Amino acid sequence: MPVSKAHAIWNGDIPSGSGSFTAGDSIAGGVTYKSRFEGGPGSNPEQLIGAAHATCFSMALASTLAGAGFPAESIETAASVTLRPVDGAPTITKIELVTTGRVPGLGEAEFQRFAEAAKANCPVSRALAGVPEVTLQAGLAGE
Repeated sequence: MPVSKAHAIWNGDIPSGSGSFTAGDSIAGGVTYKSRFEGGPGSNPEQLIGAAHATCFSMALASTLAGAGFPAESIETAASVTLRPVDGAPTITKIELVTTGRVPGLGEAEFQRFAEAAKANCPVSRALAGVPEVTLQAGLAGE
């Protein structure tokens, strides 16, 4: 399997400096203190973690469903990542995943079971095991 790579640079001090990042062939953005800690315009690392988690989870769920004979028409997942001070240090304290699937022939309870399994087993979920709270809200579209 290939090694995934990213690059980041920060210029200046934290309150007035700025940085940028790249990942893969098409992901790039800028980051500032305001974009990370004050909700200002721009990007931040927590958004990248959320995007990675939502993508990995969606792929894991699609794979699990297909392996069980229920190929998904679509899986759509949003991730919200909460950054709060813990013992004076900024810490990711919560990740909320909200997913909706279009899966012909599958009931709501079965979908929930598959979604929980994907949450437990996707590589990004395992990498983020130190986050104190990771929640999942899963449902089928049109249900």
